[in-house]
Amino acid sequence: MNVALTILITASASLVAIAGILLVRRNAPDGSYFHDGDRAAGVFGVLATGFSVLLGFVVFLAFESYDNSRSGAETEALVLAQQFQTAQHLPLEVRDRLGGELVCYARSVVYREWPRMESGTEGDALNPWGVALFRTLRDVEPEVPSEEAAYGKWLDQASDREAGRMQRIHAAEGVIPGPLWMVLIAVAVLIFVFMLFFADSGETAAVQGLMMGAVVTVMVLMLLIIGFLNHPFRPGFGSLQPRSMERTLEILEEERTIVNDDDPLPCDEDGESLSQD
Repeated sequence: MNVALTILITASASLVAIAGILLVRRNAPDGSYFHDGDRAAGVFGVLATGFSVLLGFVVFLAFESYDNSRSGAETEALVLAQQFQTAQHLPLEVRDRLGGELVCYARSVVYREWPRMESGTEGDALNPWGVALFRTLRDVEPEVPSEEAAYGKWLDQASDREAGRMQRIHAAEGVIPGPLWMVLIAVAVLIFVFMLFFADSGETAAVQGLMMGAVVTVMVLMLLIIGFLNHPFRPGFGSLQPRSMERTLEILEEERTIVNDDDPLPCDEDGESLSQD
């Protein structure tokens, strides 16, 4: 979330709303436009309650998506590190190759996929290094019990990694449908218009301005936080970052040193394949 932009939007909306009610207040009767204040308060309560219930539901939906993306990214990174260890028990001819492709997978997530998620253009495309890992393992024929166990474990971990990845990218394009946004905005505008009829020439300008400013500030802040949770990868305060995968990348580099794997990696620093195929 861009804190400065959030403050600017909230302050601007509140000032416009305060200016609106003060302008209406100039010609408003003493006691507001409503002859029966209790009845008007009851109607406003229905509007506010409906808006708050809908808002709570949407916030829950958006936060659940945000949390699933965060936990999916952590799961994907953890399983990737575990797969490197599993690869050390597979046949020697694919061991180092799998290790290198796992490093490239991590680099691709950090330096290629994450920027696309920030811009909302990631989509559901497969990670090319996930495909490379599948192709490398496809022709492996385990010969001893330890290799057979590692082979089965790798397949399970690959499924877990892909499940974590799908959780991670699920919220990249937003999960709240357009009609729901339209309803939220329409109800917020309706509450704002209804508030204008509470303009009261008998009240002081400060009280009227505070009343309108407080209501609009709360509504705008809630809509902005929903927008943030709906697009959690956009740059700014609180956005999801590839910290887990960056830590995994460091771990993989250390583990390659420990197992004396000094083969050249099949990718560059950004995870782009060096092959011309």
